[in-house]
Amino acid sequence: MIRPVQASDAAAFADIYNHYIDETIVTFEYDRVDASVFEARIRNVTDGGFPWLSFVDPETDQVVGFAYAGKWRERVAYRFVVESAIYLRDGWGGQGIGKRLYLELFQQLRERKFRSVIAGISLPNEASIATHRSMGFRKVGVFEKVGFKFDRWIDVEFWQLEL
Repeated sequence: MIRPVQASDAAAFADIYNHYIDETIVTFEYDRVDASVFEARIRNVTDGGFPWLSFVDPETDQVVGFAYAGKWRERVAYRFVVESAIYLRDGWGGQGIGKRLYLELFQQLRERKFRSVIAGISLPNEASIATHRSMGFRKVGVFEKVGFKFDRWIDVEFWQLEL
């Protein structure tokens, strides 16, 4: 079930996100986060007028994923463009949850008159590329060796969706 973010989701988000910090190159953060970090991030996004969604397993009432959009760049000319982020609890991929979250996120962005969504994908990440391609994103560029994690340089592809 998709619903708007609640402050009480912050601990679940931290738990989900810490897997990506510890085990993947999806995020370039090194240090684990706690609920207070996500409480601040939620406030920053929602106070800025951007959507943040939670996916809750209806059988267990457990938060198993989240998606949000935020400011792409600071300058006013970029005000119609957002950057998206989506994270699922480890083991919950491949069930269409990410696509469902994205469809709702994009609808809310359209209603708020945003025009374009940017997604940065750390490489390699075939699952994320496949998801973004299936949602209508197109690859628009790559920044080479811009991240360093797990003792290696990481490229980031940028994908764009016109709403």
